[in-house]
Amino acid sequence: MSTESQELICTSKRSSLNPVKILYYVVKSLRPKQWTKNLFIFAGLLFSQNLTNYDMLLTTISAFGLFCALSGAVYLLNDLVDIEKDKLHPVKCKRPLASGRLPKSIAVVVMLILVSGSLLGAYIVGLQFFFVSVGYVVLQIAYSLYLKHQVILDVFSIASGFALRIIAGALAINVSMSSWLLICTTMISLFLGFGKRRHELASLQGEAVNHRKVLAHYSAYFLDQMIMIVTAATVVAYVLYTISDETVTKFGTRNLVCTVPFVLYGIFRYLYLIHQKGEGGDPENMIVSDKPLLFTVVLWVLSVGLILYF
Repeated sequence: MSTESQELICTSKRSSLNPVKILYYVVKSLRPKQWTKNLFIFAGLLFSQNLTNYDMLLTTISAFGLFCALSGAVYLLNDLVDIEKDKLHPVKCKRPLASGRLPKSIAVVVMLILVSGSLLGAYIVGLQFFFVSVGYVVLQIAYSLYLKHQVILDVFSIASGFALRIIAGALAINVSMSSWLLICTTMISLFLGFGKRRHELASLQGEAVNHRKVLAHYSAYFLDQMIMIVTAATVVAYVLYTISDETVTKFGTRNLVCTVPFVLYGIFRYLYLIHQKGEGGDPENMIVSDKPLLFTVVLWVLSVGLILYF
């Protein structure tokens, strides 16, 4: 199918300004399925052993909601910036903005409302949380406009977003966050990021560069090397975290090391899905859709909760 035909198909079905449809397309553009990334905000609450503290739990839920709104605004920005490229993409051309179902003007207004409203809410939660939220927005804008086109830095930017979520969650309730946990989060984020780039390179093949320019600087071999490094670093960092004197003193137990097998299996299962099943392009959906992987994540959360609280 020619480029002109593809664009014609994607722009042929345009909705009238029906309020219900517009609202539906706005919500769809905010990509609620992707908000699971913001669950990292709960790490501070969980690992500070304050999960049963009602006030802290309520504050963390509020922080989670604010980051979901900020994330939605960022997705709108991404779609606005990439609208012309998305029109030529076999899947992304069906997005509300690329298909013309959601007018650009409405997307811009919604984006500005979400950003301003969320930052105001972040300021109410706390000044430190507000500054991290601003930093997150600045990082995402820089990523959308520049960093996503820079080899290696594009994946580092994604990992930084996850680290900021953990820091934000801890600052929202004024608890300290272990540097080991930040390192583990950064490593696993790099692992997921490089895995996603590898999937894009393999699935799009000759069209990869048209989809994402930075893929011209990657190769399957290079990405496999990066994945191998961050995989080893993730496992080592997590093991060291569970047995470190800081962790043992803080929690009064050495039993966190018992959760290492779940981490190992989860990583190995993910590598299996990337290399043997050709997946990895959508980590959020893959974790939910792959039952062994989902079961492993649930077991890890439950085991950590039992060890820290009981």
